[in-house]
Amino acid sequence: MELRTMILDLYVDTSRKGVSMAIASADRYEESVNPEARGETLGGTLDDLLKRMGATLDDVKRVMVTLGPGSFSGLRTGVAFCQGICFSGKRNLYGVTTLQALQQFAGPETASTAVVIRARNGYWYMRLDGKEYFIETAEVVEKVKAANIVKVVADDSAMADAALQALFADSHVEVIKDTDQKLQAWAPLFDTVKPSLIQEANYIQPSYFEKLSK
Repeated sequence: MELRTMILDLYVDTSRKGVSMAIASADRYEESVNPEARGETLGGTLDDLLKRMGATLDDVKRVMVTLGPGSFSGLRTGVAFCQGICFSGKRNLYGVTTLQALQQFAGPETASTAVVIRARNGYWYMRLDGKEYFIETAEVVEKVKAANIVKVVADDSAMADAALQALFADSHVEVIKDTDQKLQAWAPLFDTVKPSLIQEANYIQPSYFEKLSK
């Protein structure tokens, strides 16, 4: 019963493949990662995690959800679900970009850490020194070299890309996989992001022509 006096944090990520969800207290952690899951499983997943924690929804006081970039359907359902369970005002909702969240897997954000995940063929989403980009492979290479990156969080596509593989190896960059990490690593963002029930998903990928017009 002591658990009910603690603050429970809920983490929800539907911006990548499937559904990733976790609940954490000061001394306990439970998660569910299902690359094949869809938005309609969110309620059941939450119920299962709460049961495993011996808790109820009333014990959850803070909710963090990723806002993208990501798929339209995944982000729409994830953000809407989290807004729904926070609507009563019993818990605060925190929205963070997917890149901002993944950055935490490399530890505290510094100018020498980065995130690189696939946007589409030849293009990448990148976070570096607090800024986020939609750029081509050559620009990723340029930025990594210029910033003397020592750690990068990368997805399977980035790790398999020949040019990026060579870049990370030649620059002696420590590569951290974007999966198989505890979502609880995002906890420091509670202290830097303001809670708000109004969260806007970022599922619109910039087109090549929009990029040229900037």
